[in-house]
Amino acid sequence: MIKPKRLEKGDTIGVISPASPSEKKSDVLRSAEYLDSIGYNVVIGKNVNKSKGFVAASEEERAADFNEMFRRDDIDAVFVTQGGYGSAQIIHLIDFDAVRSNPKILTGFSDITSLHLAIHKKSEVVTFHGPGMSRFNAKELTEYTKEHFFKALSSTEPIGEIKLADNKAWLHSIGPGVAEGKLIGGNLTLVCASLGTPYEIDTRDRILLIEDVETEPWIFDHNLSHLRNAGKLKDVRGIVVGESESCVPSKHNPGFFSDTSLEDVLEYYLKPLEIPVLYGLPLGHSKDLATLPIGVRVKLDADNKIFTVLESGVS
Repeated sequence: MIKPKRLEKGDTIGVISPASPSEKKSDVLRSAEYLDSIGYNVVIGKNVNKSKGFVAASEEERAADFNEMFRRDDIDAVFVTQGGYGSAQIIHLIDFDAVRSNPKILTGFSDITSLHLAIHKKSEVVTFHGPGMSRFNAKELTEYTKEHFFKALSSTEPIGEIKLADNKAWLHSIGPGVAEGKLIGGNLTLVCASLGTPYEIDTRDRILLIEDVETEPWIFDHNLSHLRNAGKLKDVRGIVVGESESCVPSKHNPGFFSDTSLEDVLEYYLKPLEIPVLYGLPLGHSKDLATLPIGVRVKLDADNKIFTVLESGVS
């Protein structure tokens, strides 16, 4: 994997909206002011604050911003405003050669999983499963998120153990054992959406990261069944499951018994694999979020409930 240059004070960050627009246009300005206040320059993409239905702008406009930021020599890193919906729409317009020849930090999560998987497959560049610009303000950026974000992006030292944000929280070891491998994955819904495309996730000999938000257990079940049917759980070495905020049964009656918990679903699909599986780290849609480089080697020790990133994602 190709590692992008580490982020340093004084570097210029290009901001794009490859998926949904920000709820308020001022969110982008607020975040830009915050990053400027801590020593970075910010360039906002031409189409960031547009709106076209579910998404921030047309496919062509969003892809143009993406490609421009990777082609420009004066841009050192690329931050997305947020996830939401629509990243997969622009994959066919991405200049993967530009990404490969001008490797830069790209950070985002949730819907941005589509871009992580595509870049991993077509450009072999390390990208970062971490917060978007919408969190970069004094109110919403927790110390945990901030510390883990800049540690992942700014240091060439191994990132090390990813610990709980709340030491009163509990990690659930679903499958015992210890495994090492390159990290791949992201939002479970988007991982499944990659199947059958040229950007399909490759889980062989990998540590798989999955998380989701406000997804009922039966839908989580459906997606894990999809991965299993596609053979993606067969040769995986280990699985780390993020907190998965608000993944509980809905109050409505969908016509069948639906009070199974997410933990029940995870146990059903993942325990029979007889590989290390750890559930509950802050790796998704929660207030605290650890940034992870996609494509680097990690170690999952489910016996001792330790997840470690063995190398840096930057050079």
